Amino acid sequence: MAALTPGTKAPQFALKSLGAKSFSLVDELATKPVVLAFFKVSCPTCQYTFPFLERLHLAYGGNKVALVGVSQNDGNDSAAFAKQFGVTFPILRDDMHSYPVSNAYGLTNVPTVFWIAQDGEIEITSVGWVKSDFEAISRKMAEAGKTAPTVVFKQGEDVRDFRAG
Repeated sequence: MAALTPGTKAPQFALKSLGAKSFSLVDELATKPVVLAFFKVSCPTCQYTFPFLERLHLAYGGNKVALVGVSQNDGNDSAAFAKQFGVTFPILRDDMHSYPVSNAYGLTNVPTVFWIAQDGEIEITSVGWVKSDFEAISRKMAEAGKTAPTVVFKQGEDVRDFRAG
């Protein structure tokens, strides 16, 4: 099964963050859209992607859009990943034995990033690093926050169009 596609209702779930806070998709969607970014700490494309996601988090904040990572690793490894790559947005932990949330979303590769609208519909599914998908998520975050899109990529920075997950 491939990752859930746009137009699909996002499966509801509740997970704990690294700080042991509860996260419920239905509760978050009651107030804002959600960006879910699934990852494994050993994945080179995840390591490439997450600093750019952090830039979105810093640019648009968490008030109008929830940006959360969903780790397929244990808490210690996930915390080390967040520290190494400067991730300050919440990191949730999927159960490493059965991966119920990853499986519900049809993951076959990481990173996989979903934009979930407040009505619970998936509007963007991005597998691996796809620059155009990332830019679309950035635009949606700006629209949700009623702000101008920010410049996410720095002048002279070599940003790939695609990198497989």
